[in-house]
Amino acid sequence: MAKLRKALLAALKSFLQRHANGHTILPLQSLDDFLREAEERLLGPINGDGLRTFASDLKAQFRERLEVCGENMLPSFNHLLPTGNEKGQYLALDVGGSTLRVALVELRGREASGRESEIIQMDSFKITPEVKKLEGMAFFDWLAARIQGVVSKQINVAQGPIPMGLAWSFPVEQTSLGGGLLMGMGKGFLATEGLQGQDLGEIIQFACKKQGLAVQLGAIVNDSTAALLSQAYIYASTHFGLILGTGSNIAVHLPVSALSRNKYGSRPASWFDSASHVIVNTEVSMFGKGVLPLTRWDELLNASHPRPDFQPLEQCLSGFYLGEICRLALVEAINSTGVLGGQLPPSLEKPYSLDTETISRIEADTSPSLEEAISYFESQHPSPSHRPTVSDITFIRDLASLISRRSAALLAAALFALWELRHEAEAEAEHHTSGTITSTRTVAAVEKSDGGVVVSVSEEAETPRTKVAFNGSVIEHYPQYRSNCQQYLDGLVAQSRHPGCVDLVPAVESSLLGAAVALASAVEAEKAAS
Repeated sequence: MAKLRKALLAALKSFLQRHANGHTILPLQSLDDFLREAEERLLGPINGDGLRTFASDLKAQFRERLEVCGENMLPSFNHLLPTGNEKGQYLALDVGGSTLRVALVELRGREASGRESEIIQMDSFKITPEVKKLEGMAFFDWLAARIQGVVSKQINVAQGPIPMGLAWSFPVEQTSLGGGLLMGMGKGFLATEGLQGQDLGEIIQFACKKQGLAVQLGAIVNDSTAALLSQAYIYASTHFGLILGTGSNIAVHLPVSALSRNKYGSRPASWFDSASHVIVNTEVSMFGKGVLPLTRWDELLNASHPRPDFQPLEQCLSGFYLGEICRLALVEAINSTGVLGGQLPPSLEKPYSLDTETISRIEADTSPSLEEAISYFESQHPSPSHRPTVSDITFIRDLASLISRRSAALLAAALFALWELRHEAEAEAEHHTSGTITSTRTVAAVEKSDGGVVVSVSEEAETPRTKVAFNGSVIEHYPQYRSNCQQYLDGLVAQSRHPGCVDLVPAVESSLLGAAVALASAVEAEKAAS
């Protein structure tokens, strides 16, 4: 709190000095000086060995949370990675905060190079404010009617219950691969009224039955698990799923023995008999407290947050916060450097008013005139007495670049920490079962390019490659974000005692494809067991 008070007093003093007696005083520092200090604060702590040290500290936190029950490092019921031999057509649902999508997905196998999986039919429905207000079964009746409309056009319903995979973007307490207890959905939804604690699969099946449709929910996945599975179907070396958009999360495939038994709750012994590995929902956003290299702007953001310290890493990483960090620094710079004519646009007085899309569009404009960036910033944040200049927008672009580069570096550190943790957990599991530690076998890839998409064929390789399947607006669309993250990741991996490479690969339409793959894997496993 002492640091926070000091930062607030400094900002107030700067403002008073600049506007004493109604007169604007000369800037206290130059734009270049401010940017140099910002670079030192944002990137200085992760230069040299700093990023490696942070990754090591983060890995220690990950290890600790593998042992204790809580809100992170949560083992799913998904323990099978796809073989790549699963084939057929599967019904998949993606229920998000604003959209319902119902799709028929065809899986053709890894040998169908470049055409391994395809959405052959998809209908999308807006979840309007009116739909969100539907209480209890009324919401699921609405859902079932949309499912029935799609299924009636594509599937022979006379063949018996239709297996279905579900990507569910809300909290659920899973009790099996295809079952889970409904929890509060938030985001304005009233669907849990009178249904909280009931089985989600049974609710959907009952609603569909009223539509004359027999379905069976075979798999429930979250977004990061879906990303992992969607690409594991294509690349056998995929062991991570990454989401980085408004929020962030990472799923990782670990040996069952990496987590303490109490993390698994009361699942049946038969699950442990069949599972050697498990997909773990890390809830990575909650990590980093006490080890993140924070600036005074991070501390201001955290102090005003409704849940301080709840998601420390998220506040430095995700699209929800990058713009706000930039806004806090920009407000200070307006007072201390005179950028934007020393006048704070009225809209920027409001927290979170500078969104990540705006700074992304500013970073994307590399033209000498910055005409597009100037026009867009002015449309979003007009000032009554000053039009942004090239110098103003160049400053904002450079400041935003420092913030996004730090985010990419911290994400790389989190991925690297989990990659090392997975290596160590595999070695420990092998030692536990065989009594000797041998090198971890990593299925890597012989790669070829097909229209810019890397296609993988399973094969043992000299340099093990691990793939991270990613999805989300920031890592997909923010200028230079992916390449910066990959560069930091390459640097960390090069220093590791574990051989290998870690590649970021896009997971397009991962929610639907991942739900279909999870379902297909479950169907194949059931066939093999019978």
